[in-house]
Amino acid sequence: MLILPCDGSVDTAGALSRALAIAIEDHGETVLPVAAGAGPPGFDTRGPVPSGTAVVVGTSGSTSEPKGVLLSARALRASAEATHTRLGGPGRWLLALPAHHVAGVQVLVRSLLAGAEAVVHDLRQGFRPERFRAAGCRYTALVPTQIRRLLDAGGPGLAALREFDAVLLGGAGTPEPLLTRAREAGVRVVTTYGMTETAGGCVYDGVPLEGVRVRIGPPPEGTPGPGAGGPIALGGPTLASGYLNRPELTARSFGDGWFRTDDLGRRREDGRLQVLGRADDVIVTGGVKVSPSVVEQVLREQPGVGDACVVGVDDPEWGQIVVAAVTPREPGAWGKTAMGALKGAVRERLGRAAAPKAIRVVEALPLRGVGKPDRSAVRRLFTAQ
Repeated sequence: MLILPCDGSVDTAGALSRALAIAIEDHGETVLPVAAGAGPPGFDTRGPVPSGTAVVVGTSGSTSEPKGVLLSARALRASAEATHTRLGGPGRWLLALPAHHVAGVQVLVRSLLAGAEAVVHDLRQGFRPERFRAAGCRYTALVPTQIRRLLDAGGPGLAALREFDAVLLGGAGTPEPLLTRAREAGVRVVTTYGMTETAGGCVYDGVPLEGVRVRIGPPPEGTPGPGAGGPIALGGPTLASGYLNRPELTARSFGDGWFRTDDLGRRREDGRLQVLGRADDVIVTGGVKVSPSVVEQVLREQPGVGDACVVGVDDPEWGQIVVAAVTPREPGAWGKTAMGALKGAVRERLGRAAAPKAIRVVEALPLRGVGKPDRSAVRRLFTAQ
């Protein structure tokens, strides 16, 4: 297995791209991209890699132990080709995400299949809105944090963002106000849902890519009616082959041609998929199950709220209670009246059990990985002594 450190530079992205060019033709060694300087992967890499594996991509391990996901050339190609079909044909891509994540890998794979070398936004000093350029590219892929920074900064970075034919937005749930703001600013945003096990995003704007199948199970017992969703399973040609050195977990997660995600979702009235969040994020308070993402959606709709993260914390009486961290849309005073209004809005829409018992205002939500809210860090805001 060829282990390639990626540091966010043009050079390491180029080395990975050259290795991927061989791997997706089913030649050469299996490629394992890793973050430079991060030490060895957190999963077992000993022993032979299963035949047909082009790339092993590590999961973050932020919600469970890290795993090495086995992606075949067929799965990578199917995902890249379906993406180009949905977006309107191949084109040059800008790489502005870490290359060792599946979203970064797929930007490079799509570029290879398009025959147009990817342009790289150097990430060694982090994502810099003032240095963001379209550089003649048709497409790019970003996470919500990057979009927000570009919108806030305005100027040349935002002007460049408007030049893309499509901006794939994934890696974390996108707050509806942020999505509306981006589209009103003239950005052609396409929301994506998927994970490393599906070779990246496989549902665009709620509609599966060509060949991708979506199945939603019944809501978990005890989930309140408003906003209830069931477990999401995904199928089709973009699925991974399983996990490296994890045969039991592979059999459990990938059985019968479906990948059983840890997410809950529902169908909108127009048939599009709405992802409600992870099943293991569900809060059980007084015997009632509350989906954090549904509470977050209500909070984000309230005047003055920029973003929100809802978690459960242990409580001797209720088992867990619902708490929330929110960011102000604009700097200003927040008093007891405003907090009461937020709690009341949730109570009216979702019921008493879903209303946060405590709300804390923060300047910015703590993040992890490629921009997902760090729920553990938010929980510590309410539990630290």
